[in-house]
Amino acid sequence: MKKFVSLAVLLWAFTLQAQESNKRESHFHLGVDLQTKYVWRGMEMMTEDAVPVVFPQINFQHNGFYAYVMGATAINGKYSEVDMGLSYACKWLTVGVNDYYYPTTTSLEDEYFNFKSLETGHWFEGLITITPMNVPAYLTISNFFAGADKKPDGKQAYSTYAELGGRYSFWGEHCLALAVGAALNKSCYNGYAHDFSICNIELKYTYNVAMKNFTLPLSVGYIINPVYEKSYVNFIASFAF
Repeated sequence: MKKFVSLAVLLWAFTLQAQESNKRESHFHLGVDLQTKYVWRGMEMMTEDAVPVVFPQINFQHNGFYAYVMGATAINGKYSEVDMGLSYACKWLTVGVNDYYYPTTTSLEDEYFNFKSLETGHWFEGLITITPMNVPAYLTISNFFAGADKKPDGKQAYSTYAELGGRYSFWGEHCLALAVGAALNKSCYNGYAHDFSICNIELKYTYNVAMKNFTLPLSVGYIINPVYEKSYVNFIASFAF
């Protein structure tokens, strides 16, 4: 209890200081996304009773550092997710780590602080992103270095994913983006059954709707997963505050 009180006092003091130093500009931001179908890196994350998913988020950005906490909740309550991450960007290079956690839908059987290799529900990822200067393109390489990413034999799979993407803006508020992603080994992206395999091809159109005090990005993406011979159409509305 004493530790809790001390922590509360520290947080209160930090909040007061933050309010004083950020009267003109806050480094904290809130956001919420709505997706009609949750597709991530070519994988359909909710395969049964699929419904739209809501993604609330809070993040902190300052001097190249970026930290976030994000949730995902299906509107029928049959899927949930809790993610957090930290990254640092310097010029054309960004390095980061993420923790993806998938609670049970009832939450009664959750063990969030269980980090045992064969029991944990956490997926720990390291990634780098290269964004060439003055070129609207990027290359991301990520690897699940620990957690629940396991092969059928129970060994760590070290699922590795690479994505190359680019975008083209036109007519002021319009943007087309193309991304091609591939699994570089036997991994969660291909059912641990293939080596190198292209698993994600996405063409996305975004229209930035200009409001009085903010801009509302609306997107439609057409996604193909060659590994599973699947295709999806996804609508996304993004609200940022």
